Amino acid sequence: MIDMLIIVALAALGALFAGLLAAPAVTLLRGRSVVLSMFAVAALAVVAMAAGTVAVALEMFLSGHDFRVVLIVVAVSGVFSLGAALLFGRRIAAGSRDLARAATTVGGEPGFVAPADPPTSELAALAAALETAGSRLRAAQDRERSLDTSRRELIAWISHDLRTPLAGLRAMAEALEDGVISEPGRFHSRIRIEVDRLSGMVDDLFELSRIQARSLELALTRVSIYDLVDDALATARPLAAERGVRLVDGGVAAFPVRVDPQAITRVLGNLLVNAIRATPADGTVAVSTRIEHDQVVLGVEDGCGGIPEQDLPRVFDTGWRGGQARTPPSLTVGDSGTTAEHPAGHGTTTPAATGQRHGDSGAGLGLAIVRGIVEAHTGHATVRNTAVGCRFEILLPTTGPS
Repeated sequence: MIDMLIIVALAALGALFAGLLAAPAVTLLRGRSVVLSMFAVAALAVVAMAAGTVAVALEMFLSGHDFRVVLIVVAVSGVFSLGAALLFGRRIAAGSRDLARAATTVGGEPGFVAPADPPTSELAALAAALETAGSRLRAAQDRERSLDTSRRELIAWISHDLRTPLAGLRAMAEALEDGVISEPGRFHSRIRIEVDRLSGMVDDLFELSRIQARSLELALTRVSIYDLVDDALATARPLAAERGVRLVDGGVAAFPVRVDPQAITRVLGNLLVNAIRATPADGTVAVSTRIEHDQVVLGVEDGCGGIPEQDLPRVFDTGWRGGQARTPPSLTVGDSGTTAEHPAGHGTTTPAATGQRHGDSGAGLGLAIVRGIVEAHTGHATVRNTAVGCRFEILLPTTGPS
């Protein structure tokens, strides 16, 4: 037993001596190639093993022949160990260089492509993480490009939509100032209408800016979706009657939801106004609710004739107004002081005759506001075509059975 303890002690002393000699190498190799690091680790192991073996062999008083055999075995084992360490280190270094080159493509085109067969599981995990990061970056770039396009379109459309009413207001103001009109009361009424429309456009822009800045404050309370729909329908009925559109109850139940009533009422109002404007006379707009996967689904279905399939993904984008977009009519002043209405956009076709596009909220902000408010409630807004028109749905979390 004592002999075994002596052997263990000698082997440990030999290994400790070799380790102390190799300790400075750890500092010298910091920041160097992984090949050198692995070679140094293998060399340390070989020297420690050799030192311990030689110390034990000397203590055991082996014959000269036996001692030489031990040295040969140690030397051959050390050479093969160092060769294997160098081979594996070069392979890992090559894999690292391949991964570094691939990492430079993150965020570019066509995007990051992980090297095939990484030499270690750590490099494989790093490649997977870079691939995930690259996918997220591409998605963020796509969103940024989409937002940039929407901003440019919004600025162009806002500029167009502001120019026409402002020109009309200026013409009417000059006519009133010059006293060349025969119906000043009509001008006053028209000026008020244009100012109200411009104020609504500014309100929409302010609301959308709060939504995009994620500063929209919601006063959540538990209410019945039936009450919200009833309020929105009551507000929309005059416009429906004016345009000859029937509002139909497609099955509205009193499901409870936890929402900001004012915000969701605005969402319903935007959807109903869009649906009524898009539906031709004698058409119908149906409102319905249902429960689906612990969510209340509120649907507004119209008779607009449908939205082109290529436009469906953009319906809720900021500024989107479809192919038939045109500015509402404005007044111009005739030579004799009379007034006439002229559409300021493309053609003179009425909305009902063309299957008016959705999202016509002055500057195409109505449906963008709908999506922003619904998503602020952790909900979701969708649209799809139906047999006679399209169906907008908003999905809101339910508060459970009433």
